[in-house]
Amino acid sequence: MTLLLVGLLFLLALFGTPLFIVLGGGALVAFLLQGISSSAVIAEMSRLAASPMLIAIPLFTFAGYLLAESRAPERIVRLTRAMFGWIPGGFAVVVMVACAIFTAFTGGSGVTIVAMGGLLMPALLQEGYSRKFSLGLMTSSGSLGLLFPPSLPLILFSYIASQAASGRVLPGGSAPDIDRLFLAGLLPGILLILALSMLAFRQGTGRVAVERVPIRTGLRDLLPALRGAAWEVPLPILILGGIYGGKLTVTEAATVTALYVFFVEVVVYRDIGWRKIPEIATESMVLVGGILIILATAMGLTNFLIDAEVPMRILDWVRGFITSRTMFLIALNVLLLAVGCLMDIFSALIVVVPLIVPIALEYDVSLVHLGVIFITNLEIGYLTPPVGLNLFISSFRFRRPVTEVYTASLPFLLVLLAALALITFWPDLSLWLPGLLGGG
Repeated sequence: MTLLLVGLLFLLALFGTPLFIVLGGGALVAFLLQGISSSAVIAEMSRLAASPMLIAIPLFTFAGYLLAESRAPERIVRLTRAMFGWIPGGFAVVVMVACAIFTAFTGGSGVTIVAMGGLLMPALLQEGYSRKFSLGLMTSSGSLGLLFPPSLPLILFSYIASQAASGRVLPGGSAPDIDRLFLAGLLPGILLILALSMLAFRQGTGRVAVERVPIRTGLRDLLPALRGAAWEVPLPILILGGIYGGKLTVTEAATVTALYVFFVEVVVYRDIGWRKIPEIATESMVLVGGILIILATAMGLTNFLIDAEVPMRILDWVRGFITSRTMFLIALNVLLLAVGCLMDIFSALIVVVPLIVPIALEYDVSLVHLGVIFITNLEIGYLTPPVGLNLFISSFRFRRPVTEVYTASLPFLLVLLAALALITFWPDLSLWLPGLLGGG
């Protein structure tokens, strides 16, 4: 009966039924069939509403949308160009860094491509980069920042994985606390940018004439660019310094960030008028509301699946085919790449994480490392043919055939897959910085 219910829910989702209806309705039906009151689902929703950590999601999202509507992207591009524009392929690196910073706050790659595309795509072409390279770069850069604080996917993974692992004995340092996950994503996130920078370097040293900013010009422009972005540069320090300096919890850091960004963009720079604030707040909270209602209904269904021992049944089935940790990690990557190109990142986290966590623990995979693998796969899934979300957003935004976007993105996809393999099979890359917190 359980497997039949899961199959029915899958079919409903496949035919376009809103995900929260599928998950919530499935949870209600499942509990009723077991003779359990539907209040079990409501109890999960109440527990979610009482979680202080989730307050960080709307606050960080609002801050991200304020930045998106301001001229912050232009100031960030100017600053990063002064810093990196002198190296071969430097402006392509500028695009990657700017998109990563932007995505870290907005949490959605589609937002980055739409908001930054109009500024960066013409600039890339003007600097002498080919249209094919520029199209592939913008498509792949749209999700680069998801491993950097204050990444909403990392916050969500922390909450969902903690719930899925509740009651289990975890090795020291493997609990998916958000402060550990924020640290764990830093080095892998930098690795992804460095990996793509090799393609930028190759483009910058090729036969095609690509402009470079002379070192003297970069140094001359650096101070004015720093002055221009003087109020925005401290943001990462404010977040990471506050959390790891022991001064702020994640929720408090989100509150300070939202207030700081509001003050800077509305009062200091005056990029956003007071009349536009309700519109920005509404737009950002629509995204948050969509995430939270899916999460609330999914937790009810997850509770039933755990009670019905569905993860354990899946594990028993998996053991028949996968006999080692290495085989599990390979299979996990294949699964997550498929999930990443079929579902948006928030839905994928909510639906798949509760099923994967118990299996990962059986194969002795740290949940902190699992979180980095999870987000990296979903990042790459955004540009994995045939239905990666970034591919279609780029096709629409830049008015190019989707087949052309496929071709342009392929070299970037292959480089990111190589980086994913390194992240997967070199756990210390993710675990070294969290290990400095103690607990290994």
